[in-house]
Amino acid sequence: MTKETIGVVGVGLMGQGIAKNLLAANYPVTVIAHRNRGPVENLVALGAIEVSDLKDMAAECSIIHICAPGSPQVETIVGALLPALKPGSVIVDCSTSDPTSTVALAKSLEDVGCHMADAPLGGTPVQAENGELATMIGADAEVFARLRPVIASWASATVHIGPCGAGHKMKLLNNFVSLGYAALYAEALALSRKVGISVDQFDSVIRGSRMDCGFYQTFMGYAVEGNREAHKFTLTNALKDLRYLEAMADHVALANPIGNAVKNSFALASAAGGDGPEDYVPHLVDFVARQNGLD
Repeated sequence: MTKETIGVVGVGLMGQGIAKNLLAANYPVTVIAHRNRGPVENLVALGAIEVSDLKDMAAECSIIHICAPGSPQVETIVGALLPALKPGSVIVDCSTSDPTSTVALAKSLEDVGCHMADAPLGGTPVQAENGELATMIGADAEVFARLRPVIASWASATVHIGPCGAGHKMKLLNNFVSLGYAALYAEALALSRKVGISVDQFDSVIRGSRMDCGFYQTFMGYAVEGNREAHKFTLTNALKDLRYLEAMADHVALANPIGNAVKNSFALASAAGGDGPEDYVPHLVDFVARQNGLD
C-alpha cells in the first residue's frame, strides 16, 4: 500500500504541532511558505518539504490538512488547490468552519473525484505539540477509515460524528458550551466584586467543587494567576464561532436566546478593543469588568 503524502496549510499554533507529529510518524510532509518563518523553518529542519504555491502542494500530496481562521480562508485555499489536486485526494479542514460552507466545498471536490472531511480540533497548542488533540470528524465511512491512521499520529481522541459537515456542527456545539462558560464566569466575577467578594474568594469556593472543570481552571489561570496565555484562543475567533453557531441555529429555525447572549458578550468585548491577536478568551473578564465600572 502506498504511503499517504501529507500537506499542512497553516502551521500556526495548532498546525505546527500537527505537522510535527505527522513527521514523527514518518509521513512525508509538505508545508507552505508563511509570513511567520519560525514554524516553517522548524518543520523543514525536522524533514518537511516547503513549497511556495498551493498548486505545488496539491500536485504533491494525497491528504491535505487546513488550519485556517474560518470558512472564508478555507474556501480560498480549497479554490487554489482544486485545479491541481490528484484524483482521490482528501482535504481535511481542521478549522472551526461554517458547516454549510463545508458541505458546499465537499460537493465541489466530489465533482473532480476528490473528498472533503472536517476534523475540527479540541485542545491547546501544548496538546497539539504532544500529539494529544481531540477531533470530531465528519466524513464518509471509507474516507474516515483512510484518514484514521493519519489522524492518530496527532490526535489521542477521535470520534467519527457522521458525514461531511457533522464534525463542524459538533465543534460549534462544543464551543457554544465552553464559550458560554467563559461569558458566565466573566459576569459572575464582575458581580462578585461588585458585592464585595474577591476573585480569590470566588475561586476558593468553585475550585474543587462540582462546578469545577478543566475549562474553568484554564480560564481562571488569568483571573487568579495573571497568566495571559493560560488559554490561547482569541476573542476574535470566539466571536466568529458564535456567529457560525447563530447561522446554524437560523438554518434550522431554532430560537437560541442563550447563544445570542453569549455572542453579544464577546461582541461587546470586541467592540471595546478586544480584537487583537493576543486578546484571548480569559481576558473577557477585563472587558466585562470595565463595562461595569471596575478596574
